[in-house]
Amino acid sequence: MPDSVARAPRVAWVGVNLDPLGRSPDTLLGGTWPAFGRAAGAAQRAGARVTMFQAAWDDAEREIDGVPCRFVRGDDPFIHLPGGRALRRRPVRLLEYVAAMQPDIVHFEGLLFPREIRALTAALPRVPILAQDHATKCPRGWRRWWYRWGFAPLAGVAFTARAQAAPFIAAGVLRRGIAIFEVVEISTLFSPGDQRAARARTGLGGDPCLLWVGHLDRNKDPLTALDAVARAVSTLPHLQLHMCFRHAPLLDRVRERLDDPALRDRVHLRGAVPHAEIESYFQAADFLLQASHAEGSSGAAIESLASGTTPLVTDIPSFRRIVGDGQYGALAPVGDSAALAAAISDWSARDRPLLRRRAREHFERDLSFDAIGRQLRSAYDQVIASQ
Repeated sequence: MPDSVARAPRVAWVGVNLDPLGRSPDTLLGGTWPAFGRAAGAAQRAGARVTMFQAAWDDAEREIDGVPCRFVRGDDPFIHLPGGRALRRRPVRLLEYVAAMQPDIVHFEGLLFPREIRALTAALPRVPILAQDHATKCPRGWRRWWYRWGFAPLAGVAFTARAQAAPFIAAGVLRRGIAIFEVVEISTLFSPGDQRAARARTGLGGDPCLLWVGHLDRNKDPLTALDAVARAVSTLPHLQLHMCFRHAPLLDRVRERLDDPALRDRVHLRGAVPHAEIESYFQAADFLLQASHAEGSSGAAIESLASGTTPLVTDIPSFRRIVGDGQYGALAPVGDSAALAAAISDWSARDRPLLRRRAREHFERDLSFDAIGRQLRSAYDQVIASQ
C-alpha cells in the first residue's frame, strides 16, 4: 500500500464554476451556499487532509467546517468573442495554487469542465483526479467528443448512484472500465424534531399528511402526483397534500386539476417557503411525495429522511439509492399514478412511528455528511492505491 494511503491523503478539492452573479466569497458563504464545504469537512473528519480551491471574483482565504478554503480570482476569466459570446480562460492562478499544495489526489467538482480537467492533468501529471457529478446531463452531438477528450485522464468518477454513469459510458464520454463510486453529493443538518409541534407551527395536517417540495414542471411531474392522490382518496379520505414550490410553469394546469372534487379540499398550494422554515414542514409531514423523471441527487428526499419523513418517489437511480432500494421509501414507475397511489395507501397503513425512526437511522448511516465523508475517504484510498 502506498504511503499516501497509509497516512492521511492530501486532497485538493477543486471547484472552477464561477458564481454567475459575481458575488463575493463572503456573500456566498453568508447563505447562498449554505452547505458549501460541509462535505469536504466530513472527508477531513474521515481522515483526509483537505484544502479547497474555488474559482471566484475576489481573492479570499477562509476556513469552512475546519477545512482551509482559498478563493482564487482570475485576471480575466473570459475570452470575449464576436457576437457577445465568451470562452472561459484556463484558471492559471488556481492551477498554480493547487500544484503548490502537492496533493495526492484532486477532487474535482462537477462534470461540466473538460478543458479544466485537462489543464489540471497538465499541471499535475502524476496526480489522479476523481470527479464528482452534480446532476450533469450526458452531452449530445459534437460535445461528446469534447467531453471524451477532457475526461480521458480521469481516474474515477463519483455519482449518487452507480447506474447514473451508464449513459456517459454508453456514449463514450467516460471510458469503459473507469472506476465508478457511489457518493451522495449533498446532505443536510435537518433533524426529526417533534411532529405535533411542527404541525402547530406550519398548519400542516391530514391523515396521512403528504408533502411536495419541488418545482411544478414537467420533470417533477406534479400532474402524475395529483392523479395518484385523487386515486388514493378512496381509501384515505382524510389525506391532505401540501405543495411547496418556487418555479411553476405548470401552475395553471395544476390549478385546473384541483377543480376535481377529489382534490379540491385536499391539496394546498403553499408556494415558496424559505429554506430556514422548510425543516418544520418536513417534520410535520408523514410522507414526502415526488414524481420526478430524473434527479441527480434529490435534496428534498434526503432532507425528508433526515427529518424522519418517508419518501414515496419514482423508481429512478438516485431515488433508488436514497431510499435503499425501497427499504426506506416507496419506488413507483415514472408516470404511473396508479402505482404511486398504491404506494400511498400501502405505506400509510404501516407503523408510522417505526417508519420515522427507520428513516432517520438510514439517513445517519448512509446519507449524512459523516456518511459522505466515509464514502469519499474510501474512494480516495481506492483511486490512490490503483495508481
